[in-house]
Amino acid sequence: MTKRDRREIEPMDDVRIGPQAEDSAGLKGVTVALRRSLKEMGPRRTAKTLTKLNQVEGFDCPSCAWPDPDAGHRHAAEFCENGAKAVSEEATKTRATPEFFAQHSIAELDSQTEHWLGQQGRITHPMVKRPGATHYAPISWDEAFDLIAAELGALASPDEAVFYTSGRTSNEAAFAYQLFVRAYGSNNLPDCSNMCHESTSVALAETIGIGKASVSLDDVHGAELLVLAGQNPGTNHPRMLSALEEAKDRGAMIMAINPLREPGMVNFRNPQRPRGIVGKGTDLADLYLPVKINGDLALFQAIGSLLVEWDTIDHDFIDRYTHGFEAWRDHVRDLDWDQVERSTGLSRAQITEAARMIANSSATVYCWAMGLTQHRNSVATISEIANVAFLQGNIGKPNAGLLPVRGHSNVQGDRTMGIWERVPDHFLDSLQAEFGFEPPRKHGYDTVAAIRALRDGHAHVFFGLGGNFVLAAPDTEVTAEALRRARLTVQVSTKINRSHLVCGDTALILPTLGRTEIDRQASGEQFVSVEDSTCSVHASRGPLEPASEQLRSEVAIVTELAERTLGNRHQIAWREMRDDYRVIRTHISRVVPGFESYEVSVARPGGFVLPHPPRDSRTFPTSSGRAEFTVSPLELLQVAQDQLVLQTLRSHDQFNTTIYGLDDRYRGILGGRRVVFVNPDDLTALSLTNNQQVDLIGHWPGDDIERRASGFRIVAYDTPRGCAAAYYPETNALVPLDSTAAGSNTPTSKSVIISIVPAGTPWSEPKSGSQQMDATRSDEGHKSRPEPIHLS
Repeated sequence: MTKRDRREIEPMDDVRIGPQAEDSAGLKGVTVALRRSLKEMGPRRTAKTLTKLNQVEGFDCPSCAWPDPDAGHRHAAEFCENGAKAVSEEATKTRATPEFFAQHSIAELDSQTEHWLGQQGRITHPMVKRPGATHYAPISWDEAFDLIAAELGALASPDEAVFYTSGRTSNEAAFAYQLFVRAYGSNNLPDCSNMCHESTSVALAETIGIGKASVSLDDVHGAELLVLAGQNPGTNHPRMLSALEEAKDRGAMIMAINPLREPGMVNFRNPQRPRGIVGKGTDLADLYLPVKINGDLALFQAIGSLLVEWDTIDHDFIDRYTHGFEAWRDHVRDLDWDQVERSTGLSRAQITEAARMIANSSATVYCWAMGLTQHRNSVATISEIANVAFLQGNIGKPNAGLLPVRGHSNVQGDRTMGIWERVPDHFLDSLQAEFGFEPPRKHGYDTVAAIRALRDGHAHVFFGLGGNFVLAAPDTEVTAEALRRARLTVQVSTKINRSHLVCGDTALILPTLGRTEIDRQASGEQFVSVEDSTCSVHASRGPLEPASEQLRSEVAIVTELAERTLGNRHQIAWREMRDDYRVIRTHISRVVPGFESYEVSVARPGGFVLPHPPRDSRTFPTSSGRAEFTVSPLELLQVAQDQLVLQTLRSHDQFNTTIYGLDDRYRGILGGRRVVFVNPDDLTALSLTNNQQVDLIGHWPGDDIERRASGFRIVAYDTPRGCAAAYYPETNALVPLDSTAAGSNTPTSKSVIISIVPAGTPWSEPKSGSQQMDATRSDEGHKSRPEPIHLS
């Protein structure tokens, strides 16, 4: 059986390989951002939006969830290159009207690239694809709502519907959405967290009692040492570079742990400082550790072992606030250093140097992103970071703590509002007390389970509140076939994406307001609120007129659908919520802990910070009432001699599945995306050459599916032996649906076992009994391990 990727139309001959950048941002980044903004929005809209972006009386960036500085310390231009791209993408003057859909069939649109689809502009009207139709056609809002309500009402069980959420959804919309779904009778609320930081949420809930960061932006600025693992802030969280620069100015050291040597961690040229434009910028990483893919668990266990051996630990904190230290200490004392070196690709001397930096710091902040969260052992890895933090008491003290950096602007807030298939009983108890109905208690489908349910005929309706589900999810063709089996798919969207074209028998596109647009309801102009990576909640108000009079806000769509579907069931005042979002915030204040004075607190300049017991008082709401040390066995990822381990990642010219352009100037890629980064010595060992056209074949034991991503070009790159990297969503076709993280069920998009073969090579199933070895294959006969790169 063959499962191939949805190959985008991208001429390989147009891809150009240039030099890798030596620094990030600077004047070039500003120029790129402004050129794109002027092209998409024009001068007036560019000025109107960018001067309001991330400002106190403005709107929150629809891109990443990096925290804003205090209200009195923001720059006039408080945005990054990619933030400006995100705004330009949303606030474009181009429109996808009903006439556009009449001119282009679904099959024709599906033949285009994701980049091309995104350039067609904002959707202006509700659209429907009827059963058997070849084109989308306009539909009235009333008919669209009635169609959805009728389909939901016809299901044998509410659990035959899936209600997905993207991380862009506001707190108000997310609360109304989960309330509707639970009043309807289901907990099927998968979200994008399931595919990114779910491993973080699980690990931190078990170790400190809350699945959120324990630091503030001021803690980042004041830290003595910042450890950044599995993260590329130059592309994924560019405003973080300004915070790292400020920390460096105050004397901080920075340790970068990542398979790829990313320019964003080498040097930062801040365009808001003279030295960032005409000077040499700021060198960031003092130590770079080129860890092999999936080697982070072994690395942090080894660091912990050395800290114990040297007795550079905070005995008072351990005695007073932790549980399980003795068992963990005994475990790391017996560490197998040979296994550590094979797993990490690092020498004991390199790891010792890293441990010395940590031992010498009295205030360390540990940062990570999806480079750590999308492996089979991700929960264990993040728990191990917590172990190391506990050793020196780096929880609940200034300038220290744990910082999972979220990648979508309100993904954390959506979870706080109850977008979760496994929401705790105390939240459901509060819903019952506030609204007078008994919410369902059975856990619902997460993302992976939702795909299986649609595939296997156990679910028949898919409703997506934002996002591009078919390209965000793993195993692209499996996901696509699952959606095609649905009787109804509904996408609440601003622009055309692949999930509109891979759809059920009946499909609806419901156009919604963007973050940049004014939201007017019956009581007047509304604002919404969001939560950033450091638990800060603040308001967001768009400055632009809506792209079309037909657009409706996410709150309006959800509450109208609830009225049509539920009628007077449970006597919930949906219209009042839609007319005045203060009604929603009043409900939230009585349901969600920490929001007791929501309306007053969110009106303050810069908003308010939610309580966080470990951060605020060294109180740990775990089963033991203490911070939990966790014992995790080391597991080596096994691959055959002729295979590599692939991590999927972003280009600098994209945000999640939104493709802004075809350049990745930081990595020297121009004019294309179908490239695979491979160590030069691996190319020699595999009889491949730089710039060769190849196919990528994924391997997963236990099935006979060929997962192939075709038409890639090899780029020789500075990455550890046995490791490769390529952009998603093009490589999501290689991620098996059943390959997930233990404990979190997150797809293992950073640990994909692949073969690289010349383009067009027929697939042959790997022979049983073929030689197996560690993913960290021996370097014998090739160049020695790269030494850590000292950049200051």
